[in-house]
Amino acid sequence: MTSSMKLFALPIISFLLLALSQLGCGQAIAPSPVAEAPSSDGNTVDQGIAYVLMLVALAITYLIH
Repeated sequence: MTSSMKLFALPIISFLLLALSQLGCGQAIAPSPVAEAPSSDGNTVDQGIAYVLMLVALAITYLIH
């Protein structure tokens, strides 16, 4: 690595580290007074089944060709 590349990379790396350090100063979410919703309403399960079916279709298509 040449010295000019090091001089170019140092400000970029410094900026990224500064940005990451600022993420730690975020505010916590205030607790809500309402009761929590159910953890799963079925959409996640449906999406998981759809992904599995898409992978099966992809595998079958790959095996046929």
